[in-house]
Amino acid sequence: MSFKATALNSLMLNAAKDAAEARTSLEIIFNHPAGIGDHSTGDLHENLNEALSKLADAEDRIECLKRNYGNFLYLKTVDGVET
Repeated sequence: MSFKATALNSLMLNAAKDAAEARTSLEIIFNHPAGIGDHSTGDLHENLNEALSKLADAEDRIECLKRNYGNFLYLKTVDGVET
């Protein structure tokens, strides 16, 4: 595999990791209120917006890589989620 392909796939893996972390954060906030603890409503909204922004950014990076460098990417799915 070329350096270019290795570097692009590394970027894809990093974006997929960021997306998974953001989805996990949102899942915890939505479905496990005990995980929120004593946070104020302001903290809750800040955490929601932060996780959503991280997810949107990661998905944008994944789409950008696929659109511009798809022929160099060997990674097509991560944990059953298409990248």
